[in-house]
Amino acid sequence: MFNNFPVWAYVLVVLGLTHVTIASVTIFLHRHQTHRALELHPAASHFFRLWLWLTTGIVSKEWVAIHRKHHARVETETDPHSPQRKGLLKVLLEGSELYREEAKNQETLDKYGFQTPDDFLERKLYTPFSFLGILVMMAVNLFLFGFIGLSIWAIQMAWIPVFAAGVINGLGHWWGYRNFESADASRNIIPIGIFIGGEELHNNHHAFASSARFSSKWYEVDLGWSYISLMQRLGLAKVKKLAPKLAYNSQKQGVDLDTVSAVITNRLHIMSDYARDVVKQVYEEEKAKAGETSKYLFKRGKRWLIRHEALMDGAAKQGLDDLLAQSHSLAVVYEYRQRLQSLWQEKTASQERLLEALQGWCQQAEETGITALEEFAQTMRSYSLVPA
Repeated sequence: MFNNFPVWAYVLVVLGLTHVTIASVTIFLHRHQTHRALELHPAASHFFRLWLWLTTGIVSKEWVAIHRKHHARVETETDPHSPQRKGLLKVLLEGSELYREEAKNQETLDKYGFQTPDDFLERKLYTPFSFLGILVMMAVNLFLFGFIGLSIWAIQMAWIPVFAAGVINGLGHWWGYRNFESADASRNIIPIGIFIGGEELHNNHHAFASSARFSSKWYEVDLGWSYISLMQRLGLAKVKKLAPKLAYNSQKQGVDLDTVSAVITNRLHIMSDYARDVVKQVYEEEKAKAGETSKYLFKRGKRWLIRHEALMDGAAKQGLDDLLAQSHSLAVVYEYRQRLQSLWQEKTASQERLLEALQGWCQQAEETGITALEEFAQTMRSYSLVPA
């Protein structure tokens, strides 16, 4: 039917078809089903299910269970696809095999596969005949495009195993930049969002897993969120959860319970700001003053100062200790970073105890004589859950 297209037209067809697939994965399977960050109209929900059946053979319960387990057990031996544990090449090249292996684990499905589709179509068609849809898609492609339809179909079948099972699960925990120092190795790997619909903002997602929007900085483009916003206007989606944002109240005179709630809720934002406004500033000042004997420590020192302890090996910890021994100011800044982080790790502490601890932290930080730390402590006093 459409077997006389120029080459560029077939390229556009492939990009269009595969993009619908990745949009279905990120909107339906990931943000809607797994993390419940949005609700979908039944018509939109079923379209995504049908399309995924035709183009991937993915069973919703299996995908959701495996991804929830990944978040619950991230970077541990039982993480289904951690490159930190299994090796980058293993996840890049055999990501789909790791998925299929974990899908056979009934314990995983029972524990993490709750509240997934369980209607007549799911029980009688999509789950028991998951590969039938793939064959239907091949037949449709052959009918529409002739023999070249087989090539289009092959690319469609490889798209999710390569970009989702390989690139996102592999590179997304290995290479790229981090906005937030979460306890896992997640990274943002832009700019390839046109291919994977916002899933490349993996560090942002791990920091705020239940957020329907993955972008955090102005320059980060989350195409999945763009589609969700459009669907909201059309009445096809309703956003339930978004990542918190820091609010400031310049009228506040001191640290109160509202400040404590704002700090706990926005802890990853605050640690990111602390790394940028305090650690990096003091680090550059100390690096400029460093003698020849300690300059080698500063080559990697900034990374050690802001990295989460769970991601540091023995060599990195020793390098950090050596660096802190060379600089009193950095040692103080690092100590206050650890003390601030410990506030939200006190899970059994009362609000009054946390208030007292945060008040003490701010007061003592303002008395250190380190300008960047003093200014940060003063800014902390204006944090609020509700904008002024």
